[in-house]
Parts: sequence; C-alpha cells; structure tokens
Amino acid sequence: MAQPPFLTLSDISLTFGGNPLFGGLNLTIHAGNRACLVGRNGSGKSTLMKVIAGLVEPDKGERFVQPGISVGYMDQHPDLSAFATLGEFATSKLDAGDEYRVEMAAEGLKLNLDQSPKMASGGERRRAALAKILAEAPNLMLLDEPTNHLDIEAIGWLEEHLRQTRDAFMIISHDRAFLRNLTRATCWVDRGIVRQNPRGFEFFEEWRDKTFEEEDQSRHKLNRLIKSEGRWAVEGISARRKRNQGRVRRLQDLRAEKAGQIMRSGAAKMALESGPKSGKRVIEARGITKRFDGKAIVSGFDMRIQRGERIAFIGPNGVGKTTLLNVLTGQLEPDQGSVKLGTNLIPAIFDQNRSSLNPDVSLWDSLTEDKDLGVSGRNDQIMVRGRPKHVVGYLKEFLFDEAQARGPVGALSGGEKARLLLARIMARESNLLVLDEPTNDLDIETLDLLQELLDGYDGTVLLVSHDRDFLDRVATTSVVMEGDGQAVIYAGGWSDYQAQRKPQIASPQTEKTMLKSGAKKPTQPAKSAMSFSQEHRLKELPGVIDRLTQEIAKLEEFLADPELFTQSPRKFQKATEGLAERQAALSAAEDEWLELEELAEQSG
Repeated sequence: MAQPPFLTLSDISLTFGGNPLFGGLNLTIHAGNRACLVGRNGSGKSTLMKVIAGLVEPDKGERFVQPGISVGYMDQHPDLSAFATLGEFATSKLDAGDEYRVEMAAEGLKLNLDQSPKMASGGERRRAALAKILAEAPNLMLLDEPTNHLDIEAIGWLEEHLRQTRDAFMIISHDRAFLRNLTRATCWVDRGIVRQNPRGFEFFEEWRDKTFEEEDQSRHKLNRLIKSEGRWAVEGISARRKRNQGRVRRLQDLRAEKAGQIMRSGAAKMALESGPKSGKRVIEARGITKRFDGKAIVSGFDMRIQRGERIAFIGPNGVGKTTLLNVLTGQLEPDQGSVKLGTNLIPAIFDQNRSSLNPDVSLWDSLTEDKDLGVSGRNDQIMVRGRPKHVVGYLKEFLFDEAQARGPVGALSGGEKARLLLARIMARESNLLVLDEPTNDLDIETLDLLQELLDGYDGTVLLVSHDRDFLDRVATTSVVMEGDGQAVIYAGGWSDYQAQRKPQIASPQTEKTMLKSGAKKPTQPAKSAMSFSQEHRLKELPGVIDRLTQEIAKLEEFLADPELFTQSPRKFQKATEGLAERQAALSAAEDEWLELEELAEQSG
C-alpha cells in the first residue's frame, strides 16, 4: 500500500520582525525526495527550514509529520555547552554500539572528535552538527549550508554519502555543483512566495528567468491597462455628467493590484576597476621552500604569473594554501628560494577570516575610518575608485539598508560580512586581487555577479576556493596542493584538473628506463571487451534515464496537490506507488550506466 507524505505543511503564513516572510504555503515531502531550498540571502530560507523542522511556529497553518517518521535538522550554531568533546555531542542521541557511525562521518568530514567545544572553531562545531545528523540518519534530513567550512575533499565525500542514502533530504547551499549533482526538486523563496518545481537545481536558473520574464510581461500589461482606464476616467468627465462607477471601481482595483506588487530587489551593484597596469610579469617564484610548524608547505616550487592570469589554489584545509599565497604576495618570506614581485602592483586583499573587519564598529565607520580607503574621521563620504560617494548610497549598492549602516559589523551574517569586505576592496583601484575563500556564505546571484566582474577585470587574480563551479568559471590555471610540499600546476579550473590528473599509461621508452633502474614495470589494468548487448544497452540507457526523470517530475507535480490525499485516496495511492517504482528504476538505471561506462573506459 502506498505511503502518505512524510511531512505536510498546509496554508503556512509567517511574519518575521513585522515583515511577511511567506503566506499560504503548502508543501509535501515524500520518501526519497531530494530537494534544494534556494533564494537570496535574507529571503527566509533558513526560517522556512526551521518551520519544516518544527523549530519555528508559524503564525497560521498546520505542520503534520506522519507517525514514526523522524526529522533531523542540522543546526548551524549548535549548543555544545553540556558536552566535554565534539564526539560526545555527536553521539549523544545514538544507541550503544552505533557510535561507529559518528566515527565514519568524522573521518569523511575531517573532524577531530576529541576536540573540546571551548577550543573548537565555528567550522568545527558545524562539522560536529553535520556528523551528528548523518550518523542519526533520520527519515528526512534538513541541511542548512552543510558545505560551508568543508574543504573540497570533504564536500566530495559528503556528496557521495548523500547520493547513496535512501533517506529524504532538503538542502540550502550556495555550492552549484553540489546542488546540481544531488537534487531532483527545487523550492524557491522569493519575495514572500515559495515556488516549487519538481526538477532539480540544474534547471533552476532557466525556470527563474522564465518566471521573471512572465512577471515583467504581466506588469507591462497591467501598466498599459491602468494608463488606458486612467485616460478614460479623465477624458470621460467632459463627455458625461455621470461616470460609469463600475469602471471607476475597476481603475481603483487595478491601482491597488499594482501597489500590492512586490518589486524584485536589484542585484548588488558591485563594480571592479583596475588601476594603472602592472608590469607584464606579476610574480616570479624560483625554487621556493616553506615549512610551517615543522610541516612542508611547498618544496622547490617554481611559478611565473603574468598580468591578467586567474590562478586558483586548490587543496584540503590545512595543506597551506593561504601560506603559499602569502609567500607569493610577499607577506611571508620563503625559507629557501626567491620571490620577485612585478612593478607597479596595487593589491586588494579579501582574507578568509575577515580579520580586517572590526566587529565592534558600525558599517558606516568601517568604511569612513579606513586608511587604506583614503578616508579618516567621522564623515559621510568615501572615495570610491577616485570619486566621492555618500556612505549610505554606497552601502545600498551592496544590498545594505540605511538602518544597518549605523549597526555593528558583529551583527552581520556571514554573507553580509563577505559583501561588506567586497565593498571595502572594490572602493579602491587595484591590479592584483587576492581572494582567499570569497565564496563562503555568498548567495548564488552575488556569486554570479562576482564571477562576471572577475571576467571583466583587467588585473591579475589569485583565488582560493572550495567551490568547484566557481573555480571552473574563473580559473585559467590551478595550483593543486597535494600535501608533503607537493604543489602541481594544471591548466584550467577544477574539472580540467580532474581530467588531467587521471593516471597516464607509461610509454615503452619510460618503461625501459624504469626497468633499467630496477623499478618494477607499471601494471596496466586488463582490458575487458564489452559485448554487443552491453554496448547497445550503454547507448540506450541515457534515453531510459531521461524518460524516467520526466515521469518522476510529472508524478511529483501531481502529488504536490495538498488536497489529493483526502479527495482522491485511490489516485494518491496509485501515483505514490508509481513514483516509488520509477525512483527505484531510475536509481538502478543510473548505477547500470555507471558500471557500463567504467567497462567502456577499460575496454579502451
């Protein structure tokens, strides 16, 4: 017999701080659902997720969870005060004998379970909360920014873990690649409306742009209708002693409809201007070696960086990306070797710890009392790339409102701190941008804009990021830090690095040289010939997967009707059974395709 939805929200409305976040929301989550929750920073995504988790009570509406269904929420700011270690917190709700689940999660997330909460960083606390929910494995996992503070290896581990789970989950994340690879449904929070699409994040931008286009067309038609009715109301007075009160009321209704429309807030008006051109050679490193706390960061590293290049530094946390960055920019001396900086360099630095932001001062003072920005004292203007601009006006360009201008920097969210730091460095001309993890906490639209600005930037960019999609779109060269002092240079971004790092079969000449030196001949994987039927099946499977995906989308859209379960239980049961069958068939088809694709590669 078909199972009813895990969780149902019916006619949910909520205001926050006097402003309506959303109203009339209906949402159902079924077994196996894999959804993303997207929207701009401040749109209410995290609040909605807390409503789904039962942690925030709505002003109106009902939340219903099927008996026996467990819902888990990953807290971004967990309370660990009652626990001696992170491991004790993560295992606190597990049955005896299940602690190994936490150990497995901790290994993948690179978490020290023996760490004291008092000494743990914010990132370590979040990883402990993530390890906890993964180990508890509830029927529905609600994950709010799970990839923040994870390095690129841990993100890959988490992605694979979620790909294999049979539990339902909903994710908030700015990591495009993560969402694209995992989700099959999208909830979009936008100006108090929660729109739903039974397709994954891969199709979100196309859907969003189409929605905005239809909205603009509708607004244009409404404006023309108001103009037409308004002209009649004015010109008709001289022709008639008595107005048509029905048309007058219609005009009033149209104007009320226009007044009730919530306009889209514009994107941040960020801009980058490079100053005078630097020399053609920006940085030349020869044979540099650097150790830190007894650990080799780089050993005998050579690199020449030319004007206009975009260099990405990639590797796990703790491998020394920031240290190498500081050596290359002259902020640290190498233990051996030399670094020569080019002429006429004007750097602007975005540091991952936001250490240049004083949490105790206001946003206003953070901009108007900054020696690097060429301003001092309590004034209301700053120089923005050589031109005076009012502080509040400039802050509005980065999506801060006037009320925030006098508030403390310490009250800002992670995304807001990132935008403020961008506002500071973009107020200056520069020709060398050093961006150490700028993508953390930024929403997708701001990331898009930042990428576009970097594309048009005349200077040189040095970038550290764990966002694979951002790396692919920005980097022209990648320096991959593999540990033990190894730093290898690859052309392109993350995907290019992945393609280039596949082990190459040694040439006959190389093998001769190795054998003469006493080395063993490299083993080559035995080729497995594919049968005709396997080759045919491999060609057939993409069409099968596409058909199943479309059928699942249609069934999920059909089941999204909140009245279906009560009004047509037989249709609901049949559709739910069909959905489960197709999801199982899709999973099996995807696994079969992966196996055959591997076999095809081995066959050469």
